[in-house]
Amino acid sequence: MIAFYFQLIDFVVLTTGLGIFFGGLDDLFIDACYWTRRLRQRLGHVPAEPSVRVAQLLAVPQRHLAIMVPAWKEADVIASMARNTLRTLDYQHYVVFLGTYRNDPETTAQADAMVHADPARVVRAHVDRDGPTNKADCLNWIAQAIAAYEERHRIEFAGVVMHDCEDVVHPLELRYFNYRLDTADLIQLPVMSLQLPWNAWVGAAYLDDFSESHQKDLLVRQQLTGIVPGAGVALCYSRRAMKAMAERYQGQPFNSSSLTEDYDFSFRLAALGGMTQVFGGEPVRQEPEPNAFAPPLTATAAAAGQIAPSASSTASPRPALATATRPNAAPQPQAQALPPSNPRPGLLGQMDLWNRPATSTGLLATCEYFPSKFRAAHRQRTRWVLGIAFLGWKQLGWRGDVWVKYMFFRDRKGILTAPLSMVAVFLLANALVVRALGGPERWGIDSAATALHQPWLQMLLVANSALLINRLGQRMWFVSRANGLQHGLLSGPRMIVSTFINFAAVTGAWRQWLRHLASGAPIAWDKTQHVFPTSAALAHHHHPRRRLSDLLIESGAISAKDLEQALSVQRKSGARLRQVLLDQGCVSAEAMADAVAIQDELPRAVRDSQPLPLAVASIDPEVIRNHRLVPIAVDANNILHVAVARRPTTGVTRAIRASSGYQVAYVVACDHEVQAWVDELAPQPSGPEPRS
Repeated sequence: MIAFYFQLIDFVVLTTGLGIFFGGLDDLFIDACYWTRRLRQRLGHVPAEPSVRVAQLLAVPQRHLAIMVPAWKEADVIASMARNTLRTLDYQHYVVFLGTYRNDPETTAQADAMVHADPARVVRAHVDRDGPTNKADCLNWIAQAIAAYEERHRIEFAGVVMHDCEDVVHPLELRYFNYRLDTADLIQLPVMSLQLPWNAWVGAAYLDDFSESHQKDLLVRQQLTGIVPGAGVALCYSRRAMKAMAERYQGQPFNSSSLTEDYDFSFRLAALGGMTQVFGGEPVRQEPEPNAFAPPLTATAAAAGQIAPSASSTASPRPALATATRPNAAPQPQAQALPPSNPRPGLLGQMDLWNRPATSTGLLATCEYFPSKFRAAHRQRTRWVLGIAFLGWKQLGWRGDVWVKYMFFRDRKGILTAPLSMVAVFLLANALVVRALGGPERWGIDSAATALHQPWLQMLLVANSALLINRLGQRMWFVSRANGLQHGLLSGPRMIVSTFINFAAVTGAWRQWLRHLASGAPIAWDKTQHVFPTSAALAHHHHPRRRLSDLLIESGAISAKDLEQALSVQRKSGARLRQVLLDQGCVSAEAMADAVAIQDELPRAVRDSQPLPLAVASIDPEVIRNHRLVPIAVDANNILHVAVARRPTTGVTRAIRASSGYQVAYVVACDHEVQAWVDELAPQPSGPEPRS
């Protein structure tokens, strides 16, 4: 029995070693393609990919663009994502379509609040069936809403952009899509992780994967095949592409039988022929044109730390473009020019080289938080493996030329190589245990006869070790390049974390696929729970907190003359400006609350909200009275929703948590509403009775 065990181990060592070797050669080939092209560009044998200047983006006349945001159970993040996108995008002619389901009232209410806050920019697309279905189905409903909007307003969207509810969109993204739509039908921009601490092992495993694939692999794929697999976000389809796919697939451009509709769309679009797909991985720079100065960068982009203005940029503001997308559109913010500053030299820029945002390199990347817990990570990757490897194999087959087939192989090999990686971990542990116990001789086995002592296997292990060192080097380089040296150095140890996540994902995918084949039951959509960054995290991507007066003027709530008069009164009275504006009747309470919500980056309270007794009872009346806040609901996740007139301090949040025992989420209500609720729920205690 012992002899058979060692023979079995020898066989497993051989098959695993060969599998890892051929998988490593596959990765080495992609590395060689990338670095060979870089070398040829350096030697001048092929033209280098030119970096795009901000001036080029600003010079292209703006066309109408639509942003699709599918949502199921996203009430906690959808308003924050939409508000942040509206606040930071340096573009005029766009509309955000938020797709919500009829049986998801919480998300629908948040989407409706955003429509109320900015009806010229936000439309809610109603999914007239119970969710969850899947993302592709929701996108098809949004596509129908876009078509109806075009007919109703007599406009045409030149492109349709995909995003999710956790995305932090680059301010210049729509400028770039508008710039490339003349020559491309599918445009994918890089997707990166938001900055993470060094010990975020699971979330940073995604940071590592996307840093390498979106700086190297997708460039090689575009070069070899002309097909760019969609990443689901930061992805733009031309009007021509959407129309062709809708006509080809009976009005359903997205494949609702796929779990990875973005990936599926790219290959189906390529099969139609005549469609160009590009990956926008080149850096974007703010530099002066020859013999001319580049236009100044708008505040939304440059103040976010994305791209610095040219040293020679003039500081005159650019006039805002008029909006004609919807009747009665609200006035839009005017882009503000920034004072001159030094241009950012080199690809790595002037940001902290130890740990920095990916966008500091000039990448026009959408950033987000990926799952930070092991269970959430392997569930998400299980869906990716099911959609790309199993359903992709079934639905897309192996169509295409040799390079397309090769990329299909790369996408699907993980269903075998991920288990092999875990087997390799087991073999290493087995070898260490056997050695610690005295070696094979302890059981009467000649160690010289085992596979580990055969010269050919030792050569295979040396080759695999060399491939592993190359893999580590490649990963560390691209992670360091995008996110700083700290994450680059840690990306090596994090490959072990990725190995366990991928193994769990592949085994889960195999289990679901075999169950599907045996029973014929459809594969359920296992949606990822999204998280939107806090205000502190967004500080790496957005400008400092904006003044309330600026927000009110930009929204058209007050005029410059109103502000001047209010400031005059404020100087005499010493009262707060917001109170002066309200007392003078310059602004409505609703408009003031809308502006406060934008300034404090909080959702607006749904109209006609009322405090619920359960929520009210959870907080000490003294806390309600002293801090002017009103608990209005406790949701299914045991989060206490509190209405406030302004964002409370961290100390107040701690007091609420200590008093109630709940995590806290704030919404902004009108000042007079909050005060009326406070007076009703926690009135001032009466004084002592006078003595006779």
